[in-house]
Amino acid sequence: MENIKPLVKTTKRKGVASEIGGFGGMFDLKDSGYKDPILVAATDGVGTKILIAKAVDYHSTIGIDLVAMCVNDLVVQGAEPLFFLDYLATGKLDIDAGKELIKGIVQGCKEAGCALIGGETAEMPGLYSTGDYDLAGFSVGAAERDKIIKGNNIKSGDVIFGLASTGVHSNGFSLVRQILSDNNIDYNQTSPFSENITLGRALLEPTRIYVKSCLNALARGGVHGFAHITGGGLIENIPRIVPQGLKACIDIKKWPLPPVFQWLSEIGNLLPLELVRTFNCGIGMVVICAPEAANDLEVILNESGETVIYIGNIEEATSEEEAIVLAHLDDGWNL
Repeated sequence: MENIKPLVKTTKRKGVASEIGGFGGMFDLKDSGYKDPILVAATDGVGTKILIAKAVDYHSTIGIDLVAMCVNDLVVQGAEPLFFLDYLATGKLDIDAGKELIKGIVQGCKEAGCALIGGETAEMPGLYSTGDYDLAGFSVGAAERDKIIKGNNIKSGDVIFGLASTGVHSNGFSLVRQILSDNNIDYNQTSPFSENITLGRALLEPTRIYVKSCLNALARGGVHGFAHITGGGLIENIPRIVPQGLKACIDIKKWPLPPVFQWLSEIGNLLPLELVRTFNCGIGMVVICAPEAANDLEVILNESGETVIYIGNIEEATSEEEAIVLAHLDDGWNL
C-alpha cells in the first residue's frame, strides 16, 4: 500500500473525494461538473493474456489492458470515465510484480483521464499457486442524459470508420496460446512480426485506449455510434449497435491485416471467418457517423492520434439479412 500511494495520487482528478487506503473510494459527482448525468458502469478482466505476462515475467503493461477493457466500453456509450477500481487476486503477493501491475493501471487511468480511487489485493494460497494471479477492474463514467449514445440515431448512408488497434489487445489469447503450443513456439524467441523484441513482449503490446479521441469526436457532433471490438471480433460487436432494418457493410480490403494476425493465420491455419470472429484484425474501435460530419471527424480523430480508416457504410437491410456484411471475406486479405 505504501509503495503504490504516490502512484495512485498521480491519477487524481476533479471529483475525487477520498484518499487511497480507506474502506471505499469516494467520488463527488456534483464536483465533476455534470448537470443531469447518467452513470455508466463497466467491469472486465484481462483473460489468459496474463499467462504470457507470467511466462516472460513482464507485468508492466497488463494493467493498461485492464483499464482499457473497461473504459473503452464506457466511451462507446458517450460516457467520460470518472474513476476506476482494481482487484488483484494471487496465491502470495510478489511486491515487485504487484507494483508493476499498479504502474500499468495508473498509466491506463491517466490515458483515460479517470482516477484510481480504490482496489483490493487478496492473497489466496490454495486457490492460486505461487506466482499465479488474476486481475479484474471496474470503472464508472458519466454522460449528460441527452448525450448518451445508444445507436438509435444510426441511419442508412452513415459512414463507418475503423480506428487501428495496437495488436491483439486482450481477446483471443486462448487461441493464440494454443497455436503457439501446437507449434512448439517459445515466447522468448525473436518475434517474427516485430523487430528487436521477443515474441512474448510483442504479444503483450497493451490494448489501445480510445477514450480521449472518442470524446473529442463526440464534442464535434455527428457521431451516431461506437463499437469496441473485443471478444467476438467485428462480427459480434458491430451488430450490437446496428438498429433493426439496417446492416453494416464493411469491405475488409480497405485495410491491411497487421503482421501479427498474418502470422497467427499462417501458423494456425486460420480461415478468414475465424480471424474476424476471434480477433480485432487491426480495428480496435468502430465509429459510425453522419456523412456530412465524416470529413471533420476524420480530421479530429487523426489529430487525436488515431489511425483512421474508412471501412464501409450503413445500408438498409431486409428482415432476412444479417446486421453485418463483410465484403471480400471469402478472399480474405490475400494471405
